[in-house]
Amino acid sequence: MDFIPQYLFNGLVVGSSYALIAVGLTAIFGLMQIANFAHGQFYMLGAFMAYWFTRVIGLNFWPAAAASVLAVMLLGILLERTLFRFLRGASLSSSVLATIALSIFLENLALHVWGPRPQKIPSPFEPGGIEAFGIFTTPDRLLMLGVTVAVVACLHWALRYTTTGKAVRATFQQREAAALVGIDIDRLYTLTFAIGAGLAALAGVILGMIFVVQPSMGGVATLKAFIVVTLGGISSFAGGIFGGLLLGIAESFGTIIAPSFKDAVGFVLVLMILLYKPDGLFGKWS
Repeated sequence: MDFIPQYLFNGLVVGSSYALIAVGLTAIFGLMQIANFAHGQFYMLGAFMAYWFTRVIGLNFWPAAAASVLAVMLLGILLERTLFRFLRGASLSSSVLATIALSIFLENLALHVWGPRPQKIPSPFEPGGIEAFGIFTTPDRLLMLGVTVAVVACLHWALRYTTTGKAVRATFQQREAAALVGIDIDRLYTLTFAIGAGLAALAGVILGMIFVVQPSMGGVATLKAFIVVTLGGISSFAGGIFGGLLLGIAESFGTIIAPSFKDAVGFVLVLMILLYKPDGLFGKWS
């Protein structure tokens, strides 16, 4: 049983990345009622932008990471003001088909620009591992956990104590009433979409140091994100965070059975939870 802490830690690291991606997807769906199947491509683009800024331009990792997240946020603003603005109020099938087409376009664009070969983002840390309490890890993995904790804390504070955060919560709960009291819904949509895209890009930047960067990684991220938001609750921030950590831990322990079993764990979890909690673990808002 000595292996349990190590598998638990590994699951928390991967689950942290799932949580960052899923929180953005939750915000977009909860506010705009659009199922964005191109959300994982923001994760992919964030990773490739960080690779380009570090390997090609020669920037240090930290400014490259900031520039990558900012670039993806600007792309998110552009897409929200064009394609996604036309999708507001459209049928679910229209948004699904449009965002799937967008995901294919972005993936093939990345394939054309950066090629099919997997790439690696250089780490800002010295090579070597860290051991504590029987757990072996690296600074890159600790960074993933630290960033997730910081982001969750900032989001919680912003949603609870800032005017914009309270407006977001009000819009989540009752969009028409929020508009009637003077909340600028269009501005909230743009801001939320940009933050959601930026969080996905941030996850891609950090995981690009731990694993590799390739054009197809966005499709896998989208699939994981939808599993997470289904587990936690389609419009629940807390559910997106908890669901991401739960999925990461479940996948980590799933590799004990067989490495190929890892990706099936998410679907088994969804089936088990939806049998008893059709709205997910945290329902529609929390």
